[in-house]
Amino acid sequence: MTEAGLRSDPDGRASGPGWAAKLALQPWFHRFCARMPGLRHIARAEGAALFEVVSGFVRSQALLALVELRVLHRLIDAPAATHTLAALAGVPVDRMAVLLQAGAALKLIRRKGDMWRLTTRGAAFLTVPGLEAMVRHHPVLYRDLADPVAFFKGETVPELASFWPYVFGAGGAADPGLAARYSDLMADSQGLVADDTLHLISFTGITHLMDVGGGTGAFLAAVGRAHPRIRRSLFDLPGADAISLIRVLYDHADQTVAALLQAVRAALPPGGRLIISEPMSGGARPDPATDVYFAVYTMAMQTGRTRSGPEIAAHLHSAGFEAITPAQSLRPYVTSALTARVPA
Repeated sequence: MTEAGLRSDPDGRASGPGWAAKLALQPWFHRFCARMPGLRHIARAEGAALFEVVSGFVRSQALLALVELRVLHRLIDAPAATHTLAALAGVPVDRMAVLLQAGAALKLIRRKGDMWRLTTRGAAFLTVPGLEAMVRHHPVLYRDLADPVAFFKGETVPELASFWPYVFGAGGAADPGLAARYSDLMADSQGLVADDTLHLISFTGITHLMDVGGGTGAFLAAVGRAHPRIRRSLFDLPGADAISLIRVLYDHADQTVAALLQAVRAALPPGGRLIISEPMSGGARPDPATDVYFAVYTMAMQTGRTRSGPEIAAHLHSAGFEAITPAQSLRPYVTSALTARVPA
C-alpha cells in the first residue's frame, strides 16, 4: 500500500503526492486562495470540512447528551424555554444553554425568542427507526476507541467483541436488559435496510425466498408486504429459488464467508438467485459512512469486516456464482446490495 496522499505508478510504486496535494502543502497557496474571489469559497469550504473532521467526536457526544437527557423528546408536544428544559433534565441552566445551542448548530432544534422547538431534522431523528437506539448504543464503541492508537495496533480487547455474541445467544456476561435493547436496535434498523433493498433489487420471477440469518424475520415480513405471492422461509430446508443474506457477511471473517457462500450455492437450484444487502466499503472511492463508521465498528466486533462490492463479488465468483450485479445504492449508510445467480 502507498502512504496517504501518494500516487501509485502502474507498477504499484509510490510516486509522491499529486499536483493538487503538493500545492495544498504550501502555506502560500492557502493565502493566495483566501485572497482570490474565485477560489475563496473553495478554501473556506475545505477549511470548514477539515474542522468538521477534527471536531466530529464532540458533535456525536453532544447528540448523545441530547438523547439521554431527552431534550428532543420534551419538545415533541410543545416548545420549551431553556430554564424549563434544564429543570426537567437536572442540568444547570448555563450548561443546558450550551447544549441547546449545540443542538441548534446540528439543526435538530431551533430557538424563536426564548423558546426552543424541534426542526424537521430533529423530528425525523425521533421517528426514523433505529436512529435513537443506535446513538444510545454508541458509548460501547466510544469506550473501545478511548485509545485509538492502541485499538488500531490491535493491542486492546474491545468491549463490542464480547457484547454482540451475548446478544445473539453465544454466552457472555452482558446485562440482559441491554441485550434486549440492542436486539431491538437490530430489528428497528432492519426496517430501513429492508426498504432500501426492496427498492434496489427486483424480485420478479422469485417464487420462494429463503432468508438466512434473518433474526426475527423483519426482512421477510417486508418482502411479504411488497410481494405477497412470494413464499418465504427463514433459514429453512433447501428448495427455495432465491436466498437472501441481509447484513450477514460483514459479521464474519473471509473463511466463514467463503464456506457460507458455498453452502448457499449448494442449496440453490440451477438458475437460483442470491441477494446480498449490507453496508459496503466504497473501495476505490472511500465512503465516510461505511469506511469510517462501519469499518471501525466491525473491527471492534473482531468477527468480521466491511467489504466493498468488488470484494464480495470476488467471493461469489470463487463460490461458483455468475451474473454478479451490483445495485446503485440509495443510501450507503443504510445498505448496498448486489445479486448473483447459480449457473443454469
